[in-house]
Amino acid sequence: MKQLNRYHPLSIVFDIWKTAKNSFFAIFYLYILNFSSDSTFIYYARMIFLFLMGITLITIFLKWYTYKYSVKETSFELYHGIIKKTKKTVPFSKIQNVNRHTSLFHRLFKVTSIHFETGTAEDSSVKFPVITIAAADQLEEYITEKGEKKESNISSEDLDSSEKSDLPNRKTVHFQPRRKDIVKASFTSLSFLVLIPILGSIYSKMNQVLDLEERAEGYLSYLLDAWWMIIIFVLILGCVSLLIGMVWTFLKYGKYEISSDEERIYIKKGIMETTEFSILKSRVQAVEVSQTFMKRLLGLAEVKLTSAGSFSGGEELEVNTLYPFLPLTRAYELITELLPTYEVASNLHSLPKKSLGIRLLKPSWFWAIATGALFYFHPVFFHVEMTWLILSILLLALIVLARVLDYYHTGYLVQGQFIQFKTGGFTTTTFLSRRDKIIEVGVSRNLIQQFLGLATVTTVNRAQPVYHNTLTDVPLNFTTLFYSWYMEREKEVEHE
Repeated sequence: MKQLNRYHPLSIVFDIWKTAKNSFFAIFYLYILNFSSDSTFIYYARMIFLFLMGITLITIFLKWYTYKYSVKETSFELYHGIIKKTKKTVPFSKIQNVNRHTSLFHRLFKVTSIHFETGTAEDSSVKFPVITIAAADQLEEYITEKGEKKESNISSEDLDSSEKSDLPNRKTVHFQPRRKDIVKASFTSLSFLVLIPILGSIYSKMNQVLDLEERAEGYLSYLLDAWWMIIIFVLILGCVSLLIGMVWTFLKYGKYEISSDEERIYIKKGIMETTEFSILKSRVQAVEVSQTFMKRLLGLAEVKLTSAGSFSGGEELEVNTLYPFLPLTRAYELITELLPTYEVASNLHSLPKKSLGIRLLKPSWFWAIATGALFYFHPVFFHVEMTWLILSILLLALIVLARVLDYYHTGYLVQGQFIQFKTGGFTTTTFLSRRDKIIEVGVSRNLIQQFLGLATVTTVNRAQPVYHNTLTDVPLNFTTLFYSWYMEREKEVEHE
């Protein structure tokens, strides 16, 4: 497709829909809550609101009319601007990831959105906020096969067609959550607690209008005396919260799917709103396996793929995460299945004992500031005058425990082309990367480390933003091995 094309006409409706959602509270306040108000302020506020809405609607239409694009043999050409015209060329070779998101609006009109993410600035990405599913499939397939130098067979009629594309399905499905995985996920994510702030918010709003505290004072005293009613209420609230949490988790992770083909990894999630993400295996710069304290108790882990793409944050940033509640052994297996060129080691080198000493002797400014604040405000709980001292000691004990756990959990390994770090106290993180994916390394030593023969090593991977990983208090002889290992990169990479 070499001719200029406008975006899908439903883009106008989609932008109006987003504007309406963003203006919901203004509409509610001006036209519902103050429906019969004669206030001069409300009158002029409505006039200003209508004026701004009019300008916004005109801008939305002009944006659709003037924004155009063209698909060339090797690049996108984008034409933007209402007053100032801008032409931008995005080569297919710069595209790192492909992200699809199908909201309720898209499902209603049987369309989708697709975002081609580059490894450079966010404004260099290519977004189609509304596009037919067939056209999205054809665009993705065409860009995937760009290396074959085939002639483009995508026309503007194809992009406006709603017929399904007959693309070959060469994907291998590696993981789909089972029912017990959903139950574990609901506990681990603590989504069952979502009911508590919702009930608190509803009570606060109703109390402002109906003065519930004064009305319910007698009932509250009765309930506090009837302990059995409190137990029943807590059990009912717990069951309802758990049920809501499981439903919430199912809607988010119920149709989660991780698959791959020879070149790409695909992640699909969501029931009401679906998100699809794909990344070239060759673009994966590093792998990160993290475990929170709760996940460690349940033997679960979260695997994140670091790529050179420019994730735009929020929901789109989350999709570069493999299923966040994978069993730990399955998580390691999945890494080697999806990325055959990566190896995960189970036995890492531990830190020397003097690393524990330097960790314990390091001052904690957080504890010092917190202790000062506790001493100043002097809180008293349960009539205990020394509450501030008890809390300070408990906080210090937690900090010391976290540092001890960090020492025992920390490990490192350099083997072949691979480097692997593991760090963390209550929460652990395992970093895995290849030598040819690391663009910079560094070694630093403070005065105490120089005295004890220790050092801090750092690796840098391409990402948006650049991804840094640091391992502190490693023995000095490892830094020599670390540098020698990295210098072998010159034989593997011809140029940056």
